[in-house]
Amino acid sequence: MITGLIAPARFVRYGVNKGPTEPDSPNPPATVAQHTFLDGNRAALIAVVLMSHTAHIPSHRKPRRSASKLALRAGVAGGVLGTIAVAGAAGPANAEPVTETIEMPTLNADLSADLSSAVAASAEATQQIALDQELQAQEDAAAAKAAKDAKKAKAEAERKAEAEEAERKAEAKAQAEAAERASRSAERTTLSASAGSSSDEDGGGSSSYDSGQATGSAAAIVAFARAQVGDAYVMGSTGPNSWDCSGLVQAAYRQAGIELPRVSGDQSSRGTSVSLDNLQPGDILYWGSRSNSYHVAIYVGGGMFVGAQNPGTGVVERSLDYDMPSGAVRVL
Repeated sequence: MITGLIAPARFVRYGVNKGPTEPDSPNPPATVAQHTFLDGNRAALIAVVLMSHTAHIPSHRKPRRSASKLALRAGVAGGVLGTIAVAGAAGPANAEPVTETIEMPTLNADLSADLSSAVAASAEATQQIALDQELQAQEDAAAAKAAKDAKKAKAEAERKAEAEEAERKAEAKAQAEAAERASRSAERTTLSASAGSSSDEDGGGSSSYDSGQATGSAAAIVAFARAQVGDAYVMGSTGPNSWDCSGLVQAAYRQAGIELPRVSGDQSSRGTSVSLDNLQPGDILYWGSRSNSYHVAIYVGGGMFVGAQNPGTGVVERSLDYDMPSGAVRVL
């Protein structure tokens, strides 16, 4: 049973809202619960001092609660603590102390060995994986390099093959041109010999009619013109492998020691006019007017002429019927 002793008490305020010379103000008596006891046990459980509800509180502090509320809270707290004390006293006074403990399991030697083996195996597996990845990376790099080298080698081989093919074609073309020049030289030599023979037989004179056989200086002109058949036509070219119409006529007459003007209009103005019915080998044929011709060629006898016609045909030998000229002049 919980009992309490109630006694009156008096408290003195000091230095609260008063000057240094003012006496302490009287305080009203307050009820104090001095001690709270457990029945049979004189040891005090709790002491509660209740302040007067008229005690003055400085303005900077919270207001104190009323005496009734404090008494109520003290009673509640005392009841809770008393209940705890009673429950403790009601327990067994001679309870035996706990002497049994639970031991934690310990690792034995076998378990430690197994754990060490597992850790070692895991480390070895990790290292093997790292080695495998490194090996794979090296293999990939080697494969990429091999592919790059193969591509480069293929490109180099193709370039080399193209260069060899171009060189082979150039050599074949050179050989063909050399053979063609040799053939023309042989033909020129034969015609020159024939012309020289005819000149000796005729006493160096010129034929006054179209017999189809050039003689003297005309033979040299005709031989040179025929030797250029097959060459290309290039505007403004004067040989040796390409010609325009007046360039070929000028070069042919140079074989007879005669220097003609460069352009067709001036060439057709040289010499004397002749009828197309009275042509002789070596005569100059022209197209257009005599003083303003636009094309020239060389009459080679037998109703034929040689001329550098156009870029499509090059130097050709054609019948007069192929392209009838406008007129002719004789310079020899």
